[in-house]
Amino acid sequence: MRLVKITAEYCKGCGLCVWACPKGSLGLSKELNPLGIHPVQFKQGAECTGCRNCAAMCPEAAIEIYEVNDDG
Repeated sequence: MRLVKITAEYCKGCGLCVWACPKGSLGLSKELNPLGIHPVQFKQGAECTGCRNCAAMCPEAAIEIYEVNDDG
């Protein structure tokens, strides 16, 4: 399983990560971050392949992908 961590305070809402996600798992939030921008968010129930395209495209390094062990 993969955990997608997005630091909304860093996001400038450019949407490059949304475009780069092969699964369409990212979208812009309806909420505003402290900069007054709609940051990206991982969609509820979405799937992450772990390709890290989103993290590579993010100019603000606001996205991190972690492999999580399902063992608990």
